[in-house]
Amino acid sequence: MVEVWGRKTSSNVQALMWCIGELGLKYVRHDAGGIYGGTEEDAFLAMNPNGTIPVLKDIDLPPLWETGAICRHLATRYGSDSFWPSDMTQRADVDRWAEWAKLNVAAAFTVPVFWHLVRTPKAQRDKKAIRAAVEVLEKKLEIADEKLAKHHFLAGENLTLADIQFGHVLFRYYDIDLQRANFPNVQAYYNRLAERPAYREHVMVSYDELRVD
Repeated sequence: MVEVWGRKTSSNVQALMWCIGELGLKYVRHDAGGIYGGTEEDAFLAMNPNGTIPVLKDIDLPPLWETGAICRHLATRYGSDSFWPSDMTQRADVDRWAEWAKLNVAAAFTVPVFWHLVRTPKAQRDKKAIRAAVEVLEKKLEIADEKLAKHHFLAGENLTLADIQFGHVLFRYYDIDLQRANFPNVQAYYNRLAERPAYREHVMVSYDELRVD
């Protein structure tokens, strides 16, 4: 059994929990961060001196932090060869798309778009900045749309760690009030993810507690 610290409305926690769900692992999750607090307490800082979520404990290992590192650990220890290939060339391909998604999609959406539309009071929202951020994001989604025209998943025909880093963003992207460009292959991909039980349980969750108005 693995133990996780982090609130379920955190996008990073959602990525981790979706990964745990796809791997079929037993877990215990403790709410931490945001309105739940706890990340500045000595006991938490002893696990993660950064005071950030998620944090994971797994059997005989010291506490792990940083979502990507945690997911790679879980994939290596518990994942199938289709999810996290043992072949180093194939693994590198999955890993590059995972890093691409984290740095170019999740980072381009979460703060520049989602925070400004959901976690910022309406009177303080900068519409021009939001539109500019959406345009940057859409250039990356265009890359994903071209890739997904060839495969069912981001790195091929099987769900992999790359999809965890990319796909967890899409529920909020399609749920918020936003004028979106048409990416038919990304939309079809999202529809496929939405049929997966672990995605529905850990990603498609209410974020009302994050709204400011």
